[in-house]
Amino acid sequence: MGMSKQMTFALACVVVLSALIPGVAGYLSARLEAIEAAERNLRALEARLDLREARDARPVSFPAPCLHTPPPPTPRLQEMPAAALGHDERWPHEVPAWLPGLLKEIEDAVED
Repeated sequence: MGMSKQMTFALACVVVLSALIPGVAGYLSARLEAIEAAERNLRALEARLDLREARDARPVSFPAPCLHTPPPPTPRLQEMPAAALGHDERWPHEVPAWLPGLLKEIEDAVED
């Protein structure tokens, strides 16, 4: 009782496939489970990150509104140091008597 070569080949293929299919199926199911576990871990990490960001993000509140502060006033002529008006020991000349009066008139004109 001799089997034909085709029948022998077909039986050999069935034996090989019967060994391969469960192995391939097991490999694929293990890979699929690993992918699903990685997705679950990723979702858990994202949820923890969202909670941490929500906890750390606090609204910023300012104690008072920002107000514009005006610049300091410029010094008036009588508040200027004597050196600015020429009363300096290093300045050898006398200040003319009419200069303070002229400066006062200029100051009054500027204020108006």
